[in-house]
This record gives sequence, structure tokens and C-alpha cells, in this order.
Amino acid sequence: MESTSTNLVTVGGIQVTPFPSMAAAVAHIIQADGSVLPGFGIAINPEKVMLARADDDLKALINDASLRFADGTGVVRTMSQKGAPTVRIPGCELWEALMQQAATQQLPVVIIGAKPEVNAACAEKLKAQGTPVAAAIDGYFKDEQQLHDALLQHRPKIVTVAMGSPRQEKLIQRLREVYPDAFYLGVGGTYDVFTGFGKRAPKLFCDLHLEWFYRLCSQPSRLGRQLNLVRYLGLHLRRQL
Repeated sequence: MESTSTNLVTVGGIQVTPFPSMAAAVAHIIQADGSVLPGFGIAINPEKVMLARADDDLKALINDASLRFADGTGVVRTMSQKGAPTVRIPGCELWEALMQQAATQQLPVVIIGAKPEVNAACAEKLKAQGTPVAAAIDGYFKDEQQLHDALLQHRPKIVTVAMGSPRQEKLIQRLREVYPDAFYLGVGGTYDVFTGFGKRAPKLFCDLHLEWFYRLCSQPSRLGRQLNLVRYLGLHLRRQL
């Protein structure tokens, strides 16, 4: 098994764990005996770093996570600049890897969020690959008590929430107060991509670390958000992160 660095690296006030590979990240979360890292993980990218710099509450929420991993090329480069080489851990790929490992070790999972048809399709596809889906609840639930009941009844090892950030992270905080004995992960639009309802950037853009550019071309309305990347780059070049 590959070793995992436990030395956290501060990026813009956020402490991030470096990993040498996706396998190391999964092994950090799911142990060989089937136990999991209790708490929750948050993907860190330049946009999230810049938003946290301007919002102390968001920064506190992020730093309260049990695991923060580099899901952005800019963050990877800043960490390398600080002497902590790491690979990029895309949140959607980490989720798929965790679901595969859950299938291998037969660890119960609960998936929350997304539209009803997306959530149902995601649960069906996961079950087809052998992942034990204990409960699947779409994002249109009317009462959080439904989530509480499902967690306490099924006692899952892994819980993932697809609602977009920071809504999903705030929900995870509340759910952990009810059921802390699982690893939680906010996954945004991952269920959509996994089931074919959504589309990830083509492989060429991913390989060139230009997913942000693809998203900008697909959604020009993101231009204001993408300005954070420019601000981040300036801070990175001036070594102010």
C-alpha cells in the first residue's frame, strides 16, 4: 500500500492533505479492515480558496472537514511550490473510486441529492456494479428527518451528498451531528455525470487541466466566477498563498 503524507499544506488559509495517488487517497479513507475515516471530505480548488479568503464562516466550515484534498490544478501547483508534491484528486473520480471500493469490501453507502430520476439511476447503476446502496434519497426531500431516519436505520459507512457547494457541506455538518460514524463527501454534479444526465469535460481538456475553460465555454455566465482563477494565479505567482 502506498504511504500517505500526513503533513498538511496551507493554501490560502486552508490546510490540504497531499496524496501521491488516487489509490492512496482511497486507502486513507477506507481501511483494509473495512473501517472508514469518520468525518467528511472537501475538494479544494482555487475558486473555493478565494471564496474562503473572503468568508470566514466558509473558511471555518472547510477547515472543520476531516479531509481536504486538491481538486484543482492551481492548488496542486501551489502545494508543489511549497515543497509538497501531490497529484490532483478530482472529486468525481474519488467518489467513483470509493464506490468501487465499497463494492469490493461490501460497505453500505447512502446517496443523497440530485433530481429524483438522477438519484434513482445512480442507485441502480451502483447496485449493478455491486455497491451496497442502503438508501437513495433525492435532493427534493421535504424534511431532514427523513435523512436522519435513513442514517440511523442503515448505519452506512459512506454518505455522499450532491447539492452543490456550500449547501451540501452545510447539510453534511447537520447530518454528522445525528450520525457521526461515516465518511461524508459533497459531490456536486457527480451523480449526473455518472448516470449520463450531465457531461464532464472531454478527456483532452481534463488531460490538459483545462476543465475550467471547457466549463466557461459551455456556460459563459461563469465568467464572473472564473475571475477568481485570475486572482488566485496572481497570489500564487507572488507566493502569497
